[in-house]
Amino acid sequence: QVQLVESGGDWVQPGGSLRLSCLASGFDFALYTMCWYRQTPGNPPALVATSTSYKTTTYADSVRGRFTIARDTAKNAVYLQMNNLTPEDTAVYYCNGFRSPNTYWGQGTQVTVSS
Repeated sequence: QVQLVESGGDWVQPGGSLRLSCLASGFDFALYTMCWYRQTPGNPPALVATSTSYKTTTYADSVRGRFTIARDTAKNAVYLQMNNLTPEDTAVYYCNGFRSPNTYWGQGTQVTVSS
């Protein structure tokens, strides 16, 4: 059974930091591209960061330099370190695992940035 379980979402003040975690099971994690998406009400999920099976990383322009994606293959885990958060980062953050033709999603974790 495939599972992606996110944690770490919280309320934080502008300028603060959070670290999201995603624990994966039920598929060969090392072979999958792992991504973080975020979604705000009324909008489709937006790609935030990607880590390929070769640990190549890419970022959306809006988060580059503030967010860092990292994966730990031994733990089947992927993380998103988020620094210097702004209210525009408020969203539900989803973990995604992709390897054609399969794509898997977690249940999401809420991040709220406000003063």
